[in-house]
Amino acid sequence: MKYGSLLLILTSFASALEWGETFKPQKGWTTSTVVDVDGKNIKIQSTGKSSFFTNASSPKKAGYLQTIKKFGDCTIETEFLVPKDSNSGIYLMGRYEIQILDSHGKENVGYGDMGGLYRRWDNNRNPKGFDGVPPLINAANPAGEWQKLIIKFRAPRLAKDGKVLEYPRFISVYLNDQLVQKNITAKGPTRAAQRAGWASRDPIFIQGDHGPIAFRKFKITPEDFSKIEK
Repeated sequence: MKYGSLLLILTSFASALEWGETFKPQKGWTTSTVVDVDGKNIKIQSTGKSSFFTNASSPKKAGYLQTIKKFGDCTIETEFLVPKDSNSGIYLMGRYEIQILDSHGKENVGYGDMGGLYRRWDNNRNPKGFDGVPPLINAANPAGEWQKLIIKFRAPRLAKDGKVLEYPRFISVYLNDQLVQKNITAKGPTRAAQRAGWASRDPIFIQGDHGPIAFRKFKITPEDFSKIEK
């Protein structure tokens, strides 16, 4: 089924310069003046000041976008859109993925749907996939519409020898102003993580090779959630 074309112009939360100050250059990602969503595709144009950041020119081959700075405790506020059936994800510290997927209208959502904590993976286990956490509700907007995600993340607490004292925790995740995750623990990296082991701070990554996605806002605020109760 072909969706009507949705043209999004002049809604600017970040200039091309600001994107460049947040993320390292990565193949397949570019800025755009116009985002035109039609069915399963995103078409882009660059005719002036760029307002959007997208992998639309190479949605199956783009690399993982990576922040320049490292983050521990933080709040992420982002606004994005995906076309029909598209898939991406935000990896806190390069390890713990909050899933982005066209999930609108699904009655039963799982860890792999919009707002879920994606599962971990171990080839030596049975089953190999485990520990995924589905969203509390399906709050996804229809494909082609802007989505808003607010993530409050508490990094792991480590001893001087590197041992884990407290696992990383998603204090809350709001999707389109609805609570979809509350106080959930990530006991290890999720599948396709870009970093292994434990750290107190590391870059944030955005998955770029599973489908087209466009962002108009990506704000990261360092926090100190040391006093947040479990």
